[in-house]
Amino acid sequence: MAVTIKDIAKAAGVSYSTVSRALNGIGMENSESRKNIIRIAGEMGYTPNQAAVSLKKARSYMIGLYFSTISKMSSPYVLHDVLTGVYSVTGTKYNVVVKGIDMHEPGTLNPSYYDGVIVLSQRDNDLAFMREVLDKKIPMVTICRAVDIDAPNVTTDEALAMERAMDYLIENGHRRLAVIEGNPELDSNRLRHRGWRTSCLRHGIDPDGLPVMSGNYRYASGYAAAKQLLSYHPTAILCFNDEMAFGARTAIGEAGLEVPDDVSLIGFDNWDLSGYSDMHLTTIERNMGEIAREGARVLLRRLDEGIVDNRRIYLNNKLIIRDTVKRLER
Repeated sequence: MAVTIKDIAKAAGVSYSTVSRALNGIGMENSESRKNIIRIAGEMGYTPNQAAVSLKKARSYMIGLYFSTISKMSSPYVLHDVLTGVYSVTGTKYNVVVKGIDMHEPGTLNPSYYDGVIVLSQRDNDLAFMREVLDKKIPMVTICRAVDIDAPNVTTDEALAMERAMDYLIENGHRRLAVIEGNPELDSNRLRHRGWRTSCLRHGIDPDGLPVMSGNYRYASGYAAAKQLLSYHPTAILCFNDEMAFGARTAIGEAGLEVPDDVSLIGFDNWDLSGYSDMHLTTIERNMGEIAREGARVLLRRLDEGIVDNRRIYLNNKLIIRDTVKRLER
């Protein structure tokens, strides 16, 4: 049988991608590692697949990074973390083009323009775009949402994460609870909604009896929602992201109350929002950068090494316990 890149990688004790870069002279010019790989390849009688070489020469080295929306994005931190994560994997080999699915004209996707596409999906409506990508034989990875489609998914279990957050409040004695949710059109909002309700039901609390406000994941909406929720005198407010939690903290302070002595707070995302206040927020960690990195790794393994992996990959959400939840005596 013909010698493959996998065989060379095993013999050299390096990864497939390292062998691929060495044989193609990408980023390893004149290095000892590359010389060693080329020597091993020669000794093993490796011959490049000419069809694959021709295909590689026709590549655009462009990756499309599509968000459900750019203009109505849940937070600018999402764009920053996802771009940083993708570029940390693609490096200078690929150019990344950022677009919004809501601005895409159906049927206009050019299969010769992109080597691959990463989709950060937040809505069911994104499925039509994803099917167009697959119909045009463009390798694709979806991130941040579990999608029943013939492509790999990299996501987190947001329902379970929000269930854990509400569990933590209830286990610390809180019963007068309030919730600040996000955009109801987004799939992530529906999952988080399901999670906190599941926790309430398991603890014998009627979720329909809790005051709930919808925000848009921005600071101002958290502030406005909290001002209304404080009329219910909650001992704790569960927020669907950190930015709204910081807005809620401002409203709590303006009402002459303190976090956590009077009102406890939990956020979601674990982003650095220290510019808003000195609050050390208890939150759920959803590492968007790592989700994007793993999605880019999966896509590049297919583009550079021919490894097709259509698994659904779940990354962990951790509850980060800090200083904003007070334990109440029951």
